[in-house]
Amino acid sequence: MVKILFVCHGNICRSPMAEFVMKDLVRKAGLENQFTIRSAATSSEELGNPVYPPARRKLEEHGISCAGKTARQLRREDYTEYDLLIGMDQANLRNMRRICGGNAEGKIRLLMDYTDRPGDVADPWYTGDFETTWQDVLDGCRGLLEHLVKKEKN
Repeated sequence: MVKILFVCHGNICRSPMAEFVMKDLVRKAGLENQFTIRSAATSSEELGNPVYPPARRKLEEHGISCAGKTARQLRREDYTEYDLLIGMDQANLRNMRRICGGNAEGKIRLLMDYTDRPGDVADPWYTGDFETTWQDVLDGCRGLLEHLVKKEKN
């Protein structure tokens, strides 16, 4: 069982998009029973709030539901519980390492590092561009799943 936690600042846009895109990809690949996939925030600003409506609508455009998801904050014990903690940008990574007390096992990674265009996932909170964020998240999740499937075969 591979346990993945996607993380962004508020857990209402990018990380829940990644959570539900990854769940959809895993389901379509017939690998649901091999993964636990969740998401969390580095801040407490949005705790308990649902997925931001434009992010929810972007997922729904692609037939993906995020019903029932509410923001929760990353906890130090998540580092032990999850195999990978995947941040959306460099600021997330810094905050993740602070909350988790470092990254001794190398579990904290950046989502776009699993693509051919490493960097940050576009933040739609500031741009309103949920299409670019969707594409970044989809590419990152596809690359991550491909990486994990190859790793499992070796």
